[in-house]
Amino acid sequence: MDQTAAQLQAAEVPVSDASCRGCADPCDEGHDEYPKFDVDMETEMLGSVKPYGRQIVISTGKSDWAREVTHARGSLAALVSDVSSPGLFGGGSGGKDNGGKDKKHDDKSANGAAQPGVSGVFPADPAKIHKVTILNGSHRTVSDDDDKETVLVFPDYKVITEVENSHAGAEELWEHALSPSVDLHSVPHDAKGTSVKSWILPYACVILLCSHKRRDNRCAIAAPKLEHSLTVSLEREGWEVHTQVEAPTLSGPALEDDPVLAGLTSDEEKQAEIVRRLQSVDATHAEPKRALILYCSHIGGHKYAGNVIINTPRGASIWYGRVTPHEVDAIVKETIIGGRILPALLRGGMNLCHPGRKSLNDW
Repeated sequence: MDQTAAQLQAAEVPVSDASCRGCADPCDEGHDEYPKFDVDMETEMLGSVKPYGRQIVISTGKSDWAREVTHARGSLAALVSDVSSPGLFGGGSGGKDNGGKDKKHDDKSANGAAQPGVSGVFPADPAKIHKVTILNGSHRTVSDDDDKETVLVFPDYKVITEVENSHAGAEELWEHALSPSVDLHSVPHDAKGTSVKSWILPYACVILLCSHKRRDNRCAIAAPKLEHSLTVSLEREGWEVHTQVEAPTLSGPALEDDPVLAGLTSDEEKQAEIVRRLQSVDATHAEPKRALILYCSHIGGHKYAGNVIINTPRGASIWYGRVTPHEVDAIVKETIIGGRILPALLRGGMNLCHPGRKSLNDW
């Protein structure tokens, strides 16, 4: 771990020197225990995250799904995978990028943009890494039309509503929010012809817990125990914890209809305003501080259960593995609040290199 920490520090990733586990072994603090199941404790986890430029989480209201969510005919996950696969843009998670020329191109473009010297850690740059990772989530739709889905988009940190579960709806989502041509922190130029609406997520972090039983029962066992432990630990620190997406209209008008953004003349001014709003909801500035915890479909590496992804408004995405309830307090204090990585748990992630900063929460 000293070598891993040194490697991360050399790449200017803010690192914690705290112990991942603050309780005794065996535990004397009453943390939930997993039943006996095999976890790979030998393989190097850092580097086990595949390159991606954006990640989406689609509303389903479920905690388990078909084994390959992008192969479930008629689902929005499958439709988005079909839309994102052709040409040079790679495919969705589990989709058509599993072989052939598209996969080769995607690997080449992604590896070229990876952080030098740190395997599995990538910049937040969808224009260079075209892969869109597609997940299903446990959140229910908050669209005005209950037949339309709600999609979370990272690292943009947006919630998008009114997404039609059809090929046309998937294309609209792609053009509006997922295409490599869509810049981070941007407001779509031509929103008049679209029905989808987007808002900044009103949370200081969004935590994804793999619960995909049909892929691996270990994740299904770990996820609810981690949710409970995270909730207890965050609430102890004075945070609110949500397990469903709040109606975004409570935050004001959609970005597409916002008169303040409409009154700004340049793209640079609009992007600066989006960044200012993202700052206002982060772990340093938000009051009250709120976290959203969702179950999600397979993210890879189920042999490292429990698997946790922490997304922040600054665009960081921290992938942890081998997480048990015993590590949760350290994750909350060191990573979510302190903005520092626990090297022993790190699988990889996005936007973790932060030159000149002591915390991922610094801007």
